[in-house]
Amino acid sequence: MSEPIRMRTSRTVIRLLNVEEAELLLRYRVENREHLAPWEPLRTEAHYTIEGCRLTIEAGLEAARSDRGYPFAVLKPDASEMLASFTFANVVRGVFQACHLGYGMARRHEGEGLMFEALDAALPYAFGPLDFHRVMANYMPRNDRSGRLLARLGFEKEGLAKRYLKIDGLWEDHVLTAKTRASG
Repeated sequence: MSEPIRMRTSRTVIRLLNVEEAELLLRYRVENREHLAPWEPLRTEAHYTIEGCRLTIEAGLEAARSDRGYPFAVLKPDASEMLASFTFANVVRGVFQACHLGYGMARRHEGEGLMFEALDAALPYAFGPLDFHRVMANYMPRNDRSGRLLARLGFEKEGLAKRYLKIDGLWEDHVLTAKTRASG
């Protein structure tokens, strides 16, 4: 990862955060704490501190440097607000060339099409420069909005995993989906 990764859409800029932007991440986390809680693991109070955000950003930059994960922020073009986040996580190379996609959207920007816009820009990057063959994204059956988003992006359902992830303190079933590179 020699050059910083940066993608643009008509309404956003998508990139990794710098440690100096911890306040931006903290504002996003605090403002969306209740909104995102039903879809995320239980969080400690440290998650909602400036130091916790600095550590998260540092770990994310190291993950990208070592090709283990790519935690992107979806920002307003002037970088004054974080609108959403997504991560190409759990990178596996070799014969698999795959990752998991996870994402979250700020409550105040839901329904604006921003997550579709961001992921529609990011998936060609995942299948191009990042050279993934397969991107997997899983969602809880009750999360209709995620199911519709992934279908619109071309993800195909592959199954149901019972008690797959511990979300908000409970083991939750997940619909398994994936999208593969069209050729090669």
